This record gives sequence, structure tokens and C-alpha cells, in this order.
Amino acid sequence: MQFPDGEHGAGIRSESLSGVAALSDAAVNERVLYTSVSVQGEPIAVSGIIALPRTPAPEGGYPVVSWTHGTLGSADKCAPSRDTADSAAHPFNVAPQPMLNALLRQGYAVVMTDYEGLGTPGPHPYLLGESEARGALDIVRAARQLHPVISDQLAIVGHSQGGQAALFAAHYAPSWTPELSLKTVVAQAPANHIALGFQTSLLSPNPDEGYAFDPLFINGAVGGDPSIDPERFLTADAYRLYLRDTESRCRIELSEPDSWGGIKGTDIVRLDAVTGPDYRKFITQLEATQPALSIQAPIRLVQDEEDKRVSPIGTALLNQELRAINAPDRVTYVSYPQVASSPLGAHFGLLTTDTEPLTDWLRAHFE
Repeated sequence: MQFPDGEHGAGIRSESLSGVAALSDAAVNERVLYTSVSVQGEPIAVSGIIALPRTPAPEGGYPVVSWTHGTLGSADKCAPSRDTADSAAHPFNVAPQPMLNALLRQGYAVVMTDYEGLGTPGPHPYLLGESEARGALDIVRAARQLHPVISDQLAIVGHSQGGQAALFAAHYAPSWTPELSLKTVVAQAPANHIALGFQTSLLSPNPDEGYAFDPLFINGAVGGDPSIDPERFLTADAYRLYLRDTESRCRIELSEPDSWGGIKGTDIVRLDAVTGPDYRKFITQLEATQPALSIQAPIRLVQDEEDKRVSPIGTALLNQELRAINAPDRVTYVSYPQVASSPLGAHFGLLTTDTEPLTDWLRAHFE
């Protein structure tokens, strides 16, 4: 493809968005396709959503929040901008909408990347931080081109996979989109210490629905290093599932017993392959997903102590790592002993509990 004007973050096309993917408190909901760059340096198109508030724009334009979503899968049907009421990913796509609507009511424009390869051709390089960052930043640039009423005042907010993506986006913002003024980054239950968690899970002799994340880890690793061949370290059963299901099922469907939810931890990686080059390169890529990064803006790190998806211990350690890399007073760590009830579990109840504190934090940092 050719870039409009040869630049990343240019709008290719946009269309009005309605239905369950749209935010109910927005005056404008649009599905947008915009230019970005893969980590291999290739021009790509990325899709996402732009939502504008109903309130009049203040002098200088609407401040903007770039929202980075949690894990949905790699299949295009799972993308937020393609959401439908009967989609397997629908409960997870609508979970953050009350919080995002609250941001709109506060007068923020909200932009939401689908990420590279999710809703557009090609695999989604899951947790590949530079790819996520480019998607989250380029949609801001495209939104400002399409809607000059959006200002250069930016906050990045994300949950789960998106919390990790938000930290990477904040790290890359000064160099990738230097025209934007990043006020703060908020990472809610961010994915962290993935390599350690993956290797520990291989010791389990039992099936687990959490193994649904493993094919996504592989997609991300291959995105970062295309020389990795998963067939060289996966068992025959795991490789069969990887080829069959990764690009056709959403994460929740990958958790089903006939897919990755039915495989034992000890049956995923061949023991004779763990010292081989492809497995070592795979682990190196997983280690590179760790979002302990230098960030020039204030960081708000949020965790629920009851979370069963993202380990509170891991996030507490990430807090220490971020404080060691950045000025300690640049990092604010919020840990909730208990969060609002959610049919999706405490991992998503965090979004409800943190909505008002989040809006208070943003208000203070945009002043």
C-alpha cells in the first residue's frame, strides 16, 4: 500500500459507526482506517474507532484519550470496531464502554485502536509493544487530521493487554508522535512478566482455559522475529491447534475444551526443543513484552488484589521496576482490595471501580 502523503498516522477512510460497537454518549462515532508501520518497517493499515463528545469543544480543542483494549484474540471478527451482539468477543468489547462513556461526558475525545492485524489483514502481533504503541499513537494523529477540533493534549489509558500497550505507547510517544503533548499514562492490570508465567504454566499436568493465550504469544513472537518456527518447539497437537484456531477464534473461543482449553500444560512444548534456537528466540521475544520502560509522563498503575488473570504480585513487581527506571515520584500505584462485581470476574470489575478515580486523575493532569 502507499501512504497518503507518505506519512504514518494518516486517515485512509472513515465511516459512521452505529450498533453495539459505538459509544452511546458520543456525538460522533466513526470507524476509521489509518496508516501505520509494522515493526518490520512495512506500511500497513490499522483500523479503530473515533468518538467525539457531545459537549462543545473548549478553546484549543478536545483533549484526547487513546484507549488500548485488552486481549480479544487474533481473528479479525474479534476487533472492537467490528463488534456485533452475537460475537464471542462482545462481552469483552462492551466491558470498558461505561468507563469510556464517562470520559466522553467529561469532555474527552476517545480514540480506540484495534491494533495491527486485528480487523485488518495479517496476524495480530500480540503484546508486541512497539506495534501496539504505533497503533495507539497513529490513530491520534489520524483523528486530529480528520477532526481538527481534537487538540494535541493526550492521555493514554489501557487495561490488561492494553495496560501493557499503554506503557509502551507512552514510552514511544516522544519519538513517534513528537507533536503530541502526553500528559499521563494509566495502565489498569497491565500484562506483565509474560515469559515467566508462560514457562511456569508448562509444568502443569492439567488443562487450563488460560492456555488460550499461548497461540497469541506465538503470533506476537513471530511478529517480532519472523525467523521463529513454532513447529520446531510445539508438540504435534499444539501445533495443529495453532494452525487451525488462532486466526479464526476469539480468545474466549480458544479457551474451549476442543481448542487450547483442552490441552495440558505439559503437552504444549516438546521437552527436546526447550534448548533449541527457535524456543529460545520465542522466550526472548516474550521477555521483550515486559513494560518496565522509561516514560516521560506521570504513570498511574492500577491493580485489583483479587485479579485471577493478571497477577497482583507481578504488577506490584512492575511498580518497583518502573520506579527504579523512572523518578519514583513519577509512578503512582493504586491497589484495590476489592472491586465491583462483574460477570467476567474481578479483572473486569476493576474497570467499574476505577472509573471515577480515573476521571479525577485525568482532570488533574490536563489542568
